[in-house]
Amino acid sequence: MVRTMTESGRIPQFGYKDEVDMNKLVELRSLLKTRLSEGGVAFSYMPVLIKAVSLALVHHPVLNSTVDPDCTTITYRADHNVGVAMDTPLGLIVPNVKRVQEKSVYEIAVELNRLQSLGAAGQLPPVDTADGTFSLSNIGAIGGTYANPMLLPPSVAIGAFGRVKVVPRFDSEGDLERGHVMHVSWAADHRVIDGAEVARFSNRWKNYVENPASMILDMK
Repeated sequence: MVRTMTESGRIPQFGYKDEVDMNKLVELRSLLKTRLSEGGVAFSYMPVLIKAVSLALVHHPVLNSTVDPDCTTITYRADHNVGVAMDTPLGLIVPNVKRVQEKSVYEIAVELNRLQSLGAAGQLPPVDTADGTFSLSNIGAIGGTYANPMLLPPSVAIGAFGRVKVVPRFDSEGDLERGHVMHVSWAADHRVIDGAEVARFSNRWKNYVENPASMILDMK
């Protein structure tokens, strides 16, 4: 981790933050949580957030690439191996869900449960932490709203989620209502990715999260 963070600190990184309306996803989770728990699967927002990342990467593949230390060769990765930072007894570990582009939200939830159980027990094998192409950090599980995530080279992009907050919002008719809001923070290797591309990727991901039913249209 010392070597990785030292290398990351040498990379010029572009940061981008936004606010996400979580109302529809909160409602969706409440509908699915009980059903999945009956099968022994804990269901958080993360499986949907991960799947939304994969769907957005299809349209913005440069964010799923890797780059060599000299930044002379960019490799576009076909698989979306999305890493999830975990606070474990052995410290920060980032196992990844392999081939997210081929998995359903349910399959992602099952795999996350497996990785979290192994991580809590300090038993994650090297295969689960190898070959990650994109990383996410759910700092909101502990607390906080914003973060400045640092890249995990050779990957060129990473995201961090804050906690979901209940805030006052106005509806389309100007009436005050309860709203669920989450803030997302992205970082990207600015040698490889322009800020405009990060913004377009974030907007596409945000649209999936704010309208989870729309994900069905792009799932294979």
